Amino acid sequence: MTDYDTYGTSSHTASELVRLVGGRLGLAFTEHDSYFRGIYHRADSPHGQIEIQPNPIPGDDDDLYATEHPTVQVLLLTTTPAPIPALRAQLDTVEGLVHLKNESW
Repeated sequence: MTDYDTYGTSSHTASELVRLVGGRLGLAFTEHDSYFRGIYHRADSPHGQIEIQPNPIPGDDDDLYATEHPTVQVLLLTTTPAPIPALRAQLDTVEGLVHLKNESW
């Protein structure tokens, strides 16, 4: 089973969130540039992967990745092999970051 969590913020830019989350979790994020996703940041941890990206789709002013959350400007996505309550608890302490969705498959 894989666990996917989506968080969002309109309080921080992607760069600010990288700094905040990286410092809180002790992770180093690497910047990537994707035609489809634009500039996004990724960190690998012993528990899985964390990605930070803009919600608006690059080059398309009206489309969003998380269409159900149109006011969210930045998304934080976690992918872990199972739910990790400690990770969620740490992310819940980041001011302005809101848990939006959880999916497990």
